Amino acid sequence: MVFHILTIFPHSFASYLGTSLLGRAAEKGLVKFDIVDIRDFADEPHKNVDDSPYGGGPGMVMMVEPIYRAVESVRREAGSAASSGGMRVVLLSPRGEQFTQDTARRLAGYGNIVLICGRYEGVDERVAEHIADEVVSIGPYVLSGGELPAMVVAEAAARYVPGVLGRSESLEDISGSYPQYTRPAVFKAGGGEEWKVPDVLLSGDHKAVDEWRKAHNNKTHYGNRSGNRTN
Repeated sequence: MVFHILTIFPHSFASYLGTSLLGRAAEKGLVKFDIVDIRDFADEPHKNVDDSPYGGGPGMVMMVEPIYRAVESVRREAGSAASSGGMRVVLLSPRGEQFTQDTARRLAGYGNIVLICGRYEGVDERVAEHIADEVVSIGPYVLSGGELPAMVVAEAAARYVPGVLGRSESLEDISGSYPQYTRPAVFKAGGGEEWKVPDVLLSGDHKAVDEWRKAHNNKTHYGNRSGNRTN
């Protein structure tokens, strides 16, 4: 699987992609990352990738021309893999459809995934209308750009590539979807408090443990807490 990440900040990916799960997967040759600098496809002499919005308004908007050229360049390099339906072009935007585990699973079916990282006040709408196959948001909030969402999408999809994960069951159980504990069984906090691991997890009864995890699977139970906290 190849992730083609289109960005105006190509160096922002080096640290994470070199040390994380994705970095290890790349070392094994299971996935590949093609970081494409959108500015390389902008017009000389200034290599501008943004301009003022029509109709007025604050900030700048990323232009359609450099993004179009960048995507077409990726298509040419991918060759038959792109023309045969093995490529998916995704625009990262807060206006997109909510990214979910099902989205990640579906995207993993493509050999080439193009992730377009927006910046500034947004991206010319013609990118969404005519270039991207879909528009995706990783959550109901706004970030300064699409670089962090691109890494989220890439890791979530890469987990479905055979060999990326150490254990097959790690793929089925969404990490962090049920409470996890480790040693000590009883932690003595300040003020004499004792924070204990649930008895069922110490019982050695694997069936009971599985039932407990299923009962607590993917439940949001934290909420907003007030007062003084030590963590």
